[in-house]
Amino acid sequence: MAQHNAFYAQSGGVTAVINASACGVIEACRQAPDQIGKVYAGHNGIIGALTEDLIDVTQESDDAIAALRHTPGGAFGSCRYKLKDIDTHRAQYERLIEVFKAHDIRYFFYNGGGDSADTCLKVSQLSEKLGYPLTAIHVPKTVDNDLPITDNSPGFGSVAKYIATSTREASLDIASMCATSTKVFVLEVMGRHAGWIAAAGGLAGEGEGEPPHLIIFPEVSFNRKAVMARVDESVKKYGYCVIVVSEGARYEDGTFLADAGNTDAFGHRQLGGVAPTLAGMIKQDLGYKYHWAVADYLQRAARHLASKTDVEQAYAVGREAVTLALAGKNSMMPAIRRISQTPYQWDVISAPLSQIANQEKFMPRDFISENGFGITQACRDYLSPLIQGEDFPPFENGLPKVAKLKLAKVEQKLPKFTL
Repeated sequence: MAQHNAFYAQSGGVTAVINASACGVIEACRQAPDQIGKVYAGHNGIIGALTEDLIDVTQESDDAIAALRHTPGGAFGSCRYKLKDIDTHRAQYERLIEVFKAHDIRYFFYNGGGDSADTCLKVSQLSEKLGYPLTAIHVPKTVDNDLPITDNSPGFGSVAKYIATSTREASLDIASMCATSTKVFVLEVMGRHAGWIAAAGGLAGEGEGEPPHLIIFPEVSFNRKAVMARVDESVKKYGYCVIVVSEGARYEDGTFLADAGNTDAFGHRQLGGVAPTLAGMIKQDLGYKYHWAVADYLQRAARHLASKTDVEQAYAVGREAVTLALAGKNSMMPAIRRISQTPYQWDVISAPLSQIANQEKFMPRDFISENGFGITQACRDYLSPLIQGEDFPPFENGLPKVAKLKLAKVEQKLPKFTL
């Protein structure tokens, strides 16, 4: 088989373990020198391919690539840039193929969530139409855990571990001070349409009365009266109330509690902070002293508290993406399959992008308690294995060490392209 080059890019919000997938892809490519020559990375995701802003990963040492496994963020730069439909934006897709042709790129690895799966699928379809032999593989990643087919999404387990830990730790703080100070604590977590991360907060408590006392999911319509009654009951019964709320909490008509009135680059509604909105309601309706916090970037960057399971799975799907590509599989995604619950066992299978792109996996109703404010045992059984194990990064001078890359740019061969 002739040797050709590979392209790898990261897309969307990064995770604590997306670079572990990058490590898996790059190390697997290096172990197939007869088929894969150079590995190029797109600087700032797919934008790097469109603008021919490529990084020569070949110039990075094996040690630097290995260090990606314990480095958070997106090592090569990510972006929120969704390629639109081929018919009206055909020039962009044709530009991608031109860049791939110019640099003899025949393998395309795109590491991201649902929108990235859609991009990968479209690139695969156009390359086929134009007669350019390109193998496109999507590498799964999203803290939201909303990709279909795969049992869970790499990046989620570490966020779940961080949120469960933070909920437990903050709850001890509130419990110790509630007699004379804060009565209600609200923790806002990510999750625009799916409440998986909020559900993970439920792992913090194990019995009746243990926090969180309320979890507010996007999948359950927000009822202000019912929520306030639950908060009031918790404060009176336990002395305090801890709430984990998903940023995507919404009313029955679909309106977000924290709709800021704008949209992001993907066309999604910009949310303006559900925690202060909810805290304001509590103050207005109940008069309790409150405190709120937003986990925000901390939850997805917390590599120091990453789940070992998550790190291993992120690395595994990266390697398997290359295996699929070298086997001639196209327009596919490596997906995690849960083989058994006890003991927890998993492997990696392949799934067609046509069944993944533009699809979202929501919390099943039987994972949410009957009153809509907690998680069930079935949910706990699902989540628990995903947060197991610690994979601490190496530390130096009291801080975690991270990969230091050269990020050497590749010489451009084509005219400039305007996005």
